Amino acid sequence: MISPRDIREEPESLRFLRLMMVLSSLSPLFVLWAIRGAEIVPDKYFVTACILLATIPTTFLAMRILRVKKGEGPLNLTIGPSEDRRADALVYLFAVLLPFYREELATCTDLAAMLVALSFIIFLFWHLGLHHINVLFALAGYRMFAISPPESQQQYSTKEPFVMITRRRYLETGERVMAYRISSAVYLEATS
Repeated sequence: MISPRDIREEPESLRFLRLMMVLSSLSPLFVLWAIRGAEIVPDKYFVTACILLATIPTTFLAMRILRVKKGEGPLNLTIGPSEDRRADALVYLFAVLLPFYREELATCTDLAAMLVALSFIIFLFWHLGLHHINVLFALAGYRMFAISPPESQQQYSTKEPFVMITRRRYLETGERVMAYRISSAVYLEATS
């Protein structure tokens, strides 16, 4: 059972991890930029920066998953009404990945505009709790479900939905699931 304190409080380390998850979700964009290059920045700097932006956050996410699997035990969660979040990946693809990839970086103004726009996207992913959207999860065969706690469990949770990352095709209301806490509102099913 999850205590109210575990759900509502987000330690600083989980905030940092949320940022790393947002940056990790943008890793395909950084890889595409590294392949494409930028006219205004020499390749040795631009490609190196893109590779670091793609690998460091993804490494932090992988280390978090390994750490919770080895150290922290899985939590026993009760599934409430759930919604498949596959559409979020399409929104990500068409709203973020494709427009940014097409952006020409030929002048300092182009680069500055792209960095400001990217900052807005990172802020929105962070603020709206979309840090779970990651193409790498989809490539590994995972699905994401937004889950509302069942009515009888409201005292043990927030009224906000949490995200369950699982290989299952569906989740049933009332079902008990063992899951690892990846961030404040993202859980990875233990049997996945």
